[in-house]
Amino acid sequence: MTTAVGKMTGALRERMPPLTAIPLPRAVDQRLLEKRWPVRELATPPAGSGLKPVLGDAGAPLIGHSLDFMRFGVEYALRRYDDYGPVSWMGAFGKRIVTLSGPDATQIALVNKDKAFSQAGWEFFIEKFFHRGLMLLDFGEHHMHRRIMQQAFSRDRLRGYVDQMGPALRSGVTAWAGKPNPRLYWSLKQLTLDVATRVFMGMPGDGGSAEAQRINRAFVNSVRAGTALVRYPVPGGRWSAGLAGRRVLENYFGGNLPAKRAGGGDDLFAALCQASTEDGERFDDADVVNHMIFLMMAAHDTSTITSTAVAYYLAKHPEWQERARAESLALGEDVPDIEALEQLHTLDLVIKEALRLVAPVPTMARKTVRDTEVLGHFLPEGTLVGVSPTANHFLPEYWTEPHRFDPERFSAERREDKSHRFAWMPFGGGAHKCIGLHFGTLEVKALLHEMLRTFRWTVPESYEVRWDYVSLPVPVDGLPVRLSPR
Repeated sequence: MTTAVGKMTGALRERMPPLTAIPLPRAVDQRLLEKRWPVRELATPPAGSGLKPVLGDAGAPLIGHSLDFMRFGVEYALRRYDDYGPVSWMGAFGKRIVTLSGPDATQIALVNKDKAFSQAGWEFFIEKFFHRGLMLLDFGEHHMHRRIMQQAFSRDRLRGYVDQMGPALRSGVTAWAGKPNPRLYWSLKQLTLDVATRVFMGMPGDGGSAEAQRINRAFVNSVRAGTALVRYPVPGGRWSAGLAGRRVLENYFGGNLPAKRAGGGDDLFAALCQASTEDGERFDDADVVNHMIFLMMAAHDTSTITSTAVAYYLAKHPEWQERARAESLALGEDVPDIEALEQLHTLDLVIKEALRLVAPVPTMARKTVRDTEVLGHFLPEGTLVGVSPTANHFLPEYWTEPHRFDPERFSAERREDKSHRFAWMPFGGGAHKCIGLHFGTLEVKALLHEMLRTFRWTVPESYEVRWDYVSLPVPVDGLPVRLSPR
């Protein structure tokens, strides 16, 4: 559970298509991807330090490499790794950003033994829209807030969330029966919104209600604003829409907070209002609003992306779909509880492999708070840093045939993810590892379980999904599938 973006069909669809929806011949794609720019040093290391400068390039004027990553995603990240190694810099969004790739480099920033890397890196991208969310807090303050928030993700709370989401997912998936050729991403987006509004917010009704759609649009606009190229509130622009979305969310959560304080409930909103540590530490009203805005965004969109990726790979590999279906059918007709979901071992393998191939959060932002070094490279104080799991998930020294879909690599006999502590890191790592990872995994398993017991789904043999990285990975075409009742 960390950041995300999404759009819904109809009233919720974005007016402009994602950048990657603009078709270009593959040859043109490759020429854009392979374009080279003059190599320069980020900063000169201190005399006598023995450190090397960070090398990189600024890319195109003004926009740098912003569009390159949005368009090429994994291909671009791996090309940069091949060109510059695990530590490099690039121009993007009018800034110089150091990219740390590969398990050794990412471990240094995420474990952060010397506390040289701050969450302030996120401020440039999302502070205006996700102010003081858990991901933006640092050091002692972060530790305190995480201790309180952990009460909302206890085993008992997770059990309650699963019991609430099960019926919503079953009814939502069953309703797809009249839509044999959906754009599956949008259907999953609607369904995860339903779960988020019920389980996180305690909102009555389904995710298609006018109020739920208004809230979802506010989340969508807030997330998309983080990667706006024009970072000023120009009327009609993405930045302006993000600021307006933030106001909608503040008003909604602020207006409903007194009732949650007074009446409690079994949703996440109520849990944050009631959460308290053994020392009596609690969130004030502003904390609850800030954390709810952040958690709703993180949980809703990352679950949609992961579910979409899993469904895609199960469509491409029907033998795995049948194997997973057999385990789901063995659970019987009851809506599964948390213990039943934990028995779906094939889905565990497939979800982990989908998270490797399509990391829902492809970059994690940091900022250096003092001069430091990574693998012998000098990073001056105030450097904006992007920690990328993308290259980690595809390096052949850690993964067998890394571009191949192979869930067995996570089996007890192989455990390729144990080749390095940070070879597989879709949930981040260190003190800021995703607090909702267990909730997110349970939600994806519950959703796929209902799909497996209700439908078979396929894509043409020649079909290959293409991901739009304008914010977080979304299939350009919405992932068209054919659903057949089982």
